[in-house]
Amino acid sequence: MSDSTDPFATVHRAVGTRQLPSGAAARTVTLRREYPAPVGEVWAACTDAERLSRWFLPVTGDLRPGGSYRLEGNAGGRILECEPPRLLRVSWIFGEPADEAEVSEVAVRLTPGGEDRTALELEHLATVEPERWATYGPGAVGVGWDLGLLGLGRHLRGETITDPEAWGVSPEARDLMTRSSRAWGEAHRASGATSDEADTAMRNTTAFYVPGS
Repeated sequence: MSDSTDPFATVHRAVGTRQLPSGAAARTVTLRREYPAPVGEVWAACTDAERLSRWFLPVTGDLRPGGSYRLEGNAGGRILECEPPRLLRVSWIFGEPADEAEVSEVAVRLTPGGEDRTALELEHLATVEPERWATYGPGAVGVGWDLGLLGLGRHLRGETITDPEAWGVSPEARDLMTRSSRAWGEAHRASGATSDEADTAMRNTTAFYVPGS
């Protein structure tokens, strides 16, 4: 089913935890979906600076393994692994980390599913303060990644949003963010959260992304 009919119909969402070598526990938020494009095309869309600016954000930096990057108005970090066309792993930092022990990484894994199909898995791993997790849960980052992967799908189909800021407050965008927040609430519940925990985080996430909803 294409993004134009139901953008979230084929997205698989998962929430988990992982023990880090330091002994700290990290949260993981994972999205999986398939695109009707060859793996090389999806890889290029995710790693070419000019193409990234068309569907995600402008990026600058030394874009090679070991180099640093900065997404305009968003996160930055270092390129930890780059194995074309199957794996990109980067550190993901908003501003300056408050604590050297903080960890936040994003990994994108691509798997060819035939001549013109590619499965994409995006995992965001981070140490999260318990209070923040209780307030927003996985939707804090999950909603943003849902919209990002939606943008990738539209880009691969040759579509362009000419005014992203206007689109971000449109009825379509508000509906998508509301639906995404609810979907992450379900994924949170499926990971073992109680209904009260998942519902509280979902409501707070929706209020953050969709004020006045």
